Amino acid sequence: MGHFLIAKLFGIRVDEFGLGYPPRVLKLFSWKGTDFTLNWIPFGGFVKIFGENPENTDNNLPQEINSDNFQSKNRGIQASVLVAGVVFNIIFAFSLISLGFMVGTPSSIRTETPFKSTDNHLVITSVIPSSPADVSGLKPGDNILALKRGGDVFEPKFDDPTLSLEEASSFIAETDKPLTFDIKRGKENLTLTLEPENGIVNDKLAVGIAMDVIGILKLPIHKAIWYGILDTGEITILTAKSLMAFIGEIFIGQADFSTVAGPVGIVGMVGDIRVLGFAYLMTFTALISINLAIINLLPLPALDGGRIVFVIIESITRRPVPPKFFNVVNALGFFLLILLMILVTIQDIKNIF
Repeated sequence: MGHFLIAKLFGIRVDEFGLGYPPRVLKLFSWKGTDFTLNWIPFGGFVKIFGENPENTDNNLPQEINSDNFQSKNRGIQASVLVAGVVFNIIFAFSLISLGFMVGTPSSIRTETPFKSTDNHLVITSVIPSSPADVSGLKPGDNILALKRGGDVFEPKFDDPTLSLEEASSFIAETDKPLTFDIKRGKENLTLTLEPENGIVNDKLAVGIAMDVIGILKLPIHKAIWYGILDTGEITILTAKSLMAFIGEIFIGQADFSTVAGPVGIVGMVGDIRVLGFAYLMTFTALISINLAIINLLPLPALDGGRIVFVIIESITRRPVPPKFFNVVNALGFFLLILLMILVTIQDIKNIF
């Protein structure tokens, strides 16, 4: 949408706006010279901008005839069209996060937002793979209603939410006898039994979970927008740092692909998060949008960041990059991206089975 609108704004012809990737299923409709299409591969979308490929430019045509060509525009306009997708991803994420604050969004009691949340719950926020918690079936997002061990029972009370969190950790660590978790997952109540183990956490027994007290934080519109900006900025910075660290690990051969999800893995995660409620799903969608923005800005061929690098080079050299060189580098970059997607998808399938 971002590429499309900015290209239209500057009078660049857009031949196709596709939902999904080719082959095409059908043409939905046409609007102002653009075909809107539905395609078979549901991993995203695209816009086909006239002249985006340098070979589409006919420099022998008069400027007034060739003026709707991407290559005929100055470098500033080209960069604006290319970066528009990234900007719209960030705007979309900000909109979802702000909307979440308006309607009520899950929030930790330890957030720096100076507002109190309501409807607090003791929630499992992460589960260590292969830990007793993971083996028993506990999942992130489960609400802990009670912990039971023999005749002892712990039920969270939220007069002092921080104290409730500390008491739950102490109750788990007190003995290696079997623990029963009474939890709520979506609309379903479950009872799961497991035994704490040594070695997961230093100097005490543990089951392999992280917990937090999560409540619903609802803000007035002006404050929701302000904290939407702050949260979007913070999440974007943290995501960029994590991605850079992962790329660095790839180059030294220490990257753990089990921590990365591709389209297949994301579908599974959406299914799990949908059970928790619409507010969680909105937040997760915002996270996906921010991830897409940062990945697309990487200076790699076939990504918008790589195209922007070519625009910068042309601005410095004052001449266009040779089309053959552009196409070879772009094809190589696309091949590497497809290879990476295959590797991540294989890992996704392994995680499912």
